[in-house]
Amino acid sequence: MIIKKRSEFLFLYDIENANPNGDPLNENRPRLDAEDNTILVSDVRLKRTIRDYWFEYENYNGSDGKDIFVRETKYEKNGEQFINTGKRRAEIFKESKDKVLETCIDVRVFGGILPIKKNKFTFIGPVQFQMGKSLHQAEIITEAGTGAFASSDGKKQNTFRTEYKVPYALIGFNGIINEKAAQYSKMTENDKELLLRGIWDGTKNLISRSKFGQRPLLIFTINYKKPYYIGSLRQRLNIVSEKSEFKLRSTKDYKIDLTDMLHEISNQRDKIDSIEVRCDNSLNFLKSGEDYNLENKTYQVNEL
Repeated sequence: MIIKKRSEFLFLYDIENANPNGDPLNENRPRLDAEDNTILVSDVRLKRTIRDYWFEYENYNGSDGKDIFVRETKYEKNGEQFINTGKRRAEIFKESKDKVLETCIDVRVFGGILPIKKNKFTFIGPVQFQMGKSLHQAEIITEAGTGAFASSDGKKQNTFRTEYKVPYALIGFNGIINEKAAQYSKMTENDKELLLRGIWDGTKNLISRSKFGQRPLLIFTINYKKPYYIGSLRQRLNIVSEKSEFKLRSTKDYKIDLTDMLHEISNQRDKIDSIEVRCDNSLNFLKSGEDYNLENKTYQVNEL
């Protein structure tokens, strides 16, 4: 069934001693907002996480009529392998936008531009993310080391390497699912389930050397009765800790104050159908200065 109602969600995850999103134009350092010393993560990075999960674990790998449109594929010419252009990728689907939408979950969910010969189709993705941002100030540390090999023949020393990491950061993303755009891209309720699974399990499966150390902590989804959304859910959270923000190192070091967010949800209760929560039990919450529990379940507004 194609999505007919709007949803918005808040996604929190933490990272320990790793690089959440390197900037290729700045020596692959973690992205940093220099004004307030918060860590930034692009929406493209989160979409990459989700796409990789779909490809590897949900079998959207070109078989059984399921595929990911935005992924590296190759073609052969004169015995050599070359990376496909977007135009060549579209040709695989016989120049049919309907075939792309039927086959490729990432276009149904995130939208895209289809460079088809007869016409160019642009689909606005029903799912949009704001730039991810840490809920507290964090630092970037430099880690130097040596490689296993020399840089060239005749050298007596190994090469040196430099890596940039974040000791710890709690990062939040705001997201929305626009039911109006879903009518055009054909995003379904099943696609929504796979999206939330891709966010959670995809983050858990970031186990490369630079990404290992990331853990999903909370997906808080608000399902609406009408075309409305509260917005800025991450900005309505507050971190409470006796430690300096720069010295936070785990979920044991702070509590998340939900007061402002839950207050606004209560104010808009007539517009909300339900709230779905998936939460790691290591997170600690506050509401109006008191300890507060969130359970893994679907809530009605008056239950929060």
